[in-house]
Amino acid sequence: MDEQDWLAARFDENRGHLTAVAYRMLGALAEAEDAVQETWLRLSRSDASAIENLGGWLTTVVSRVCLNMLRSRVRRGEIQLDAQSPESAGNRESRLDPQEELVLADGVGLAMLVVLDTLNPAERLAFVLYDMFAVPFEEIGAAIGRSPAAARQLASRARRRVRGTPAVPPSDLERQREDVEAFLAASRHGDFDALVAVLDPEVELRADKTAIARGTAGLLRGSAAVAEASLVHRARLARTALVNGEVGVVVAPRGRLFLVLRPVVRGHRIAAIEVVAAPDSLRQLEIAVPED
Repeated sequence: MDEQDWLAARFDENRGHLTAVAYRMLGALAEAEDAVQETWLRLSRSDASAIENLGGWLTTVVSRVCLNMLRSRVRRGEIQLDAQSPESAGNRESRLDPQEELVLADGVGLAMLVVLDTLNPAERLAFVLYDMFAVPFEEIGAAIGRSPAAARQLASRARRRVRGTPAVPPSDLERQREDVEAFLAASRHGDFDALVAVLDPEVELRADKTAIARGTAGLLRGSAAVAEASLVHRARLARTALVNGEVGVVVAPRGRLFLVLRPVVRGHRIAAIEVVAAPDSLRQLEIAVPED
């Protein structure tokens, strides 16, 4: 085995880790694969004999590549709120298997990907590397060109935004989450009776104009009508999140925010649901990830 083959073998040993880092940084598998490929090109042009810790070196390089890609997004003013349907969003890049990316996104948390998109590039890198991969702040600081103390501050600020500020006591939040999760589970499994059981008999669903244009009813009243609609619009891509401090639901194909449900829970039953899809309205919502 010559030196280049040896280097390629060592890189392949780290490929899974690098892809995981890049995906959490970028939120798109195609871009993550591009970042990993660029990392390999940089390694192949480097003096590998001078690298003491190959794994750490690769993590730093892929992080820098991702940081540059995120900054390029900001400069282009790239809009992450997608007006397409989840199905078309899931098939935008034909070289990818949409189901494969859905599994990968679920491993991170679809709601988490939505929240990560609200961070600036440096905050996102610091949070991902420290909170998700336990990379020391010395290495994070080197990757972003800042001191370890500055990297720690970035991660701390990002963590506060990711976790959000609950608007209700933790016990109430947990009860809300249980009821909303029960609603989503019944929808995914097509269980009409279970849906009716978790809905208030007089439940009311209201949707904005954008949601109506995408096929959601503008106004529904009664548990049977809302349950029937929930069976049509199965909750495969829906996940719970904190929405303005209370438990809500985000629909986010590939981690791109598409739709938000804002349920009102009373007495272990959902009494009302607001469907928000207009991009301007979505931008005004504070999305966070509830702690387990």
